[in-house]
Amino acid sequence: MLINKVILILSPQSWGRMKLAKHHYALELAKAGNLVYFINPPDNIHWYMKSAQDRIRIRVSDENMNLLIVDQKLYFPYLLKFHARSIYNILIKKQIRDISKAIAHPVDILWSFDLGNLFPIKYFPPKILKIFHPVDEPGDQQAIVAASGADILFSVTQEILDKYAGFNIPSYLINHGLADEFIMEQPVAFFSRKTIQVGISGNLLRRDLDREILIKIIEQNPELIFNFYGSYIDSDSNISGRIDNETNHFIEKLKSFGQVKLHGVLETADLAKELKRMDMLLICYDIEKDQSKGTNYHKVMEYLSTGKVIVSNNITTYKDQPNLVRMPSERTTNQLLPELFKETASNLENFNRPEYAQLRISFALENSYGKQLRIIDKSVERVVINKR
Repeated sequence: MLINKVILILSPQSWGRMKLAKHHYALELAKAGNLVYFINPPDNIHWYMKSAQDRIRIRVSDENMNLLIVDQKLYFPYLLKFHARSIYNILIKKQIRDISKAIAHPVDILWSFDLGNLFPIKYFPPKILKIFHPVDEPGDQQAIVAASGADILFSVTQEILDKYAGFNIPSYLINHGLADEFIMEQPVAFFSRKTIQVGISGNLLRRDLDREILIKIIEQNPELIFNFYGSYIDSDSNISGRIDNETNHFIEKLKSFGQVKLHGVLETADLAKELKRMDMLLICYDIEKDQSKGTNYHKVMEYLSTGKVIVSNNITTYKDQPNLVRMPSERTTNQLLPELFKETASNLENFNRPEYAQLRISFALENSYGKQLRIIDKSVERVVINKR
């Protein structure tokens, strides 16, 4: 099913250097020979009462000729989405028609990661197969309504799937995937050394980081080197997060530590190489603010591919698998995380034993995007057969 198709991907995050699940799926689908249109969210500040040709532009991605990026501006104020949703829903139908005309190919599959319901999938032609794929916790009613019109649903946690049970459509649990770059980059075996390297990847501008606990961990472990990979400058981020006074103070605090290195945004292949040379890896989100609510994170699979021990805030998906992810049992705070981190750092030879490393690597490899797509393909084929 997922070969030689024209596929539209709806994403709440624009195409850019930082890659999340929707970006990796787009690349994997393009590699498989599909013509993929990645629909960037509209400019939420500027709007133009101009023709569709002036508002909607299509460019070929530098990463794959089969992947095209659709940039767009609305012909009405974006703020209507929040202040006059019924009017927004009427007006967005024309924007959908304009995008379809700009693409100029009959679309086979619509694949939506759009929890914000920017482009309600029920407004796309009924002949298109519609996939809804939430990878974050639905935070409001619009995130639930966003599944309306879907033929099939995939998600990375059972908690998310349960919230959409009322739609009575085929639903499947599919874990986060692992990009090819992490598979091609060979793991680096752990060896004991004087200076321990800690890796943390992700957008430092996100407000759901548990900044207080993260700073505490750094302060309590002055002999360790903490390597941060991801945007810490507003202009570098194509995903959520922005500089405000609190965030700026946090970034400046990180810069003040002699054992902290801010590497910025890296290409996926470079990130894979860097993470594999780490001795241990850290995740530290405040699940009360966290968009995933501590259920699952895309970076876990990337971390697991290194074979190195992972210390994290509580993640429900891995709660019974301490050899994959070490985490405190607490859900509402991270007060026990610094102690767990210190204990792990002082016993790395044990937690990075070859048998543990191989367990983590094998788990990650079993969840490559290629393998995930093959599982999704079979599920989609069953839905298509039943629709005929």
